[in-house]
Amino acid sequence: MKAPAAAATVADGPTTSVRNGIALFLAALCAFATYDAFCKQMLATYSSPFMNLTRYIAVSTIALLWLARDARHGLPWRVWRAPHRRLLLARSVALAAVATAFMTALTIMPLAEATAIYFTSPLIMVALSPWLLGERVGPMQWSAVIAGFAGMLLIVRPGGDLPWAGTVLMAIAAVCYAFFQLLTRRLSGLVPAPVQYAYMALACLVITGTPAFFVLPSPWPEWPQLLLLLAGGACSGLAQLLLLAAFRRVQASVLAPLNYIQLMLAVLISAFWFDRPPDAVAMAGIALIIGSGAWLALPRARPAADGGGSGVAICEQAAARRDPPPGVPHSGKSTAP
Repeated sequence: MKAPAAAATVADGPTTSVRNGIALFLAALCAFATYDAFCKQMLATYSSPFMNLTRYIAVSTIALLWLARDARHGLPWRVWRAPHRRLLLARSVALAAVATAFMTALTIMPLAEATAIYFTSPLIMVALSPWLLGERVGPMQWSAVIAGFAGMLLIVRPGGDLPWAGTVLMAIAAVCYAFFQLLTRRLSGLVPAPVQYAYMALACLVITGTPAFFVLPSPWPEWPQLLLLLAGGACSGLAQLLLLAAFRRVQASVLAPLNYIQLMLAVLISAFWFDRPPDAVAMAGIALIIGSGAWLALPRARPAADGGGSGVAICEQAAARRDPPPGVPHSGKSTAP
């Protein structure tokens, strides 16, 4: 009887790992959705540069602690001498542009519609991949991309009540995040994950935090409020570590379709917390974005020597969110804090 028990233990091992990975992934998505809602709430009081400053102070602290713990990748002050510095800097600038545009747009945009527009970044990445990565995109993939963009047009349609400034800023955030993901793929396997994470966190702290010194809140927030802002930033940074742990346990093709749960959470939070549900036309657009993005993320067979990739190969790193783990091939959570 011992042999079957041992066999069952071996068989249950991968299943347990997958379950744990999915649980970690869902926890990360909940943390990201919660942080976006937290920012939306706090932006009624504080400027977007100040929100980014507190966020990246917390994320940089987490990044340096991780880097310092892993002696194989050098001490924290050596991060600027990492190889491929130009790619790392370009990637950090792209993410800083994402953080700036996203946070600024969120001051005037409803949470659900803003998140939906941002979630077109995987579609943008697929559209750019033939030219920037030399990957093949088939007719079905192009159809999904077109359907997703049609969904975005339903959300931002003329005559709607969305502010055009916020819409443009969120579209800029989506495009910049697509470039961030493309650069993440270029760096995959070239630079250790802790170094990528620290480089990105520190660069974003400098780039997005500098404008905050020109719009510091007056009066200065009390310590409880300041600690709350830093805790929100830490929540964002820790969510990335949850993603990293999830992708160590589960293949990207399993997690990718789940990514759009975050967009659904944003719709629910917008409706029930902020009392701002999307209208019927916007909901149809959101459904198109979710459907096309999730379809692209589903695993499908890929020709062995096509030199390019199927939908999952192209979208493996692009299922949209600005804060994923560095250097890990996956559905779209890159290394952004």
